[in-house]
This record gives sequence, C-alpha cells and structure tokens, in this order.
Amino acid sequence: MADVYDLDALTAAVRQAAPDVVMHQLTDLSAGDTGANAEIRRRGTRNLTDAALAAGVRRIVAQSIGWAYEPGETPADEQTPLDVQAEGVRATTVAAVAELERTVREAPEWVVLRYGLFYGPGTWYAKDGLMADKARAGELPATGDIASFVHIDDAAAAAAMALCWPTGAVNVCDDEPAAGSIWVPAFCRAVGAPSPTAGGDRQPWARGADNRHARDRLKWTPERPSWRTGFTDL
Repeated sequence: MADVYDLDALTAAVRQAAPDVVMHQLTDLSAGDTGANAEIRRRGTRNLTDAALAAGVRRIVAQSIGWAYEPGETPADEQTPLDVQAEGVRATTVAAVAELERTVREAPEWVVLRYGLFYGPGTWYAKDGLMADKARAGELPATGDIASFVHIDDAAAAAAMALCWPTGAVNVCDDEPAAGSIWVPAFCRAVGAPSPTAGGDRQPWARGADNRHARDRLKWTPERPSWRTGFTDL
C-alpha cells in the first residue's frame, strides 16, 4: 500500500486507514543484509512514527530484539541498558535498535517487543530457512554464545496482547536461554544437518534474555516454553 521510505505516500496511507494502533513489524532480512535491516529500523521507523503521529495515532507497538543488551553474566531483563558501546557489525545493529526504540517512544503510548530469535515457519530457523542451509553446509558452529528463542506463533500472540499492554519494553522469548553448544546440535538434528563443529567461547554480550516480566506481570505464556520441544516440530 505504501513504501516506508516514501514519507508522503506512507502518511497518506496511514491517514486513510485511520488506525487506533500502528503495529511496526518492519524488517529487511530476505537477503541477510544487516545494513539494510538497520536502515529500515532507522529511517523506516522514523517515517512510520511520523506518519502515525500525523494521523493522530496514540499507540505504537514495535518489533525490537532481545540480544542488543550490554555484556553481562546472566540473562538480561528489560532494565538492562542496550550495548551502545558495541563495535564492528554489532555496532550497526545495536545503534539502529536504539534509534528505533527512541523514535517509537515519541508516541503517547508505546510497547517495544524485544523478541528472541524467531523460529518456525517462514523464519531463518525453519527447515527451509537460512540457518538450516548454513547448518547443512557446516557453517553453523556450536559456540558458547547464549541465545534466547521464541516460536513465531508465540511472538505473534505477544504482539496481539501488546495492543493492550502498558507502555514499556518487554522481552518476548521462551523460558530457556541456552548456549550454542547445546541448542545448535539440536537444531542440526531437527533440520537434517550433520553434527556441528565446536565453536569459540561465549562473547560477553551473548547472554540471552529474561522473560519473567512478560510471564509474571503481563500474563503472556509461550505455548512452546522451550526451543527443545519447539525444534522437534520443525
């Protein structure tokens, strides 16, 4: 209906729709280009927020990520600062996430969904997804990095619930952050890939995310509480 990089067309489309809420799930990941995805987080979010505010929208729900937190030893909760001192490729990702979240906070009401890694149909972590291809090519090492996952259906359920959640950031991930040395072999078995090679130690920022705020206070309960059982459905 509109190009997110065309502010005038986007504003006209939002005005015509006259929504109560704008649900921002924009990504640019089909080519695996982190730079393109960072651009849509920065410029796309800026345009979408401006269009929403111009149309009188009070609430924006936006997709963010649960692996942009600063280094630490335990899974990060929502009070943990973002890793704005990150370097290299990660710096591009974290800076774009931080800008997305700052921009969305201009709305009178907002919810930022800091998702774990999506898995399930249509995602990178599916039997026909990018990471499955990498696993079958021997390009997905089992490192010490800790990750948090969320099945795409549970992610969608959280987005729907967020229409009525109080303003704030929310980690949306399953109950079991895990090191790659544990989850990568399970993923490889699920997608018919050979056993992975061992990787390096954990990077300090790869700590996973804590979902207790969503579970305990917001009453979101993932139907797949662990990737262990979720991967078997791939």
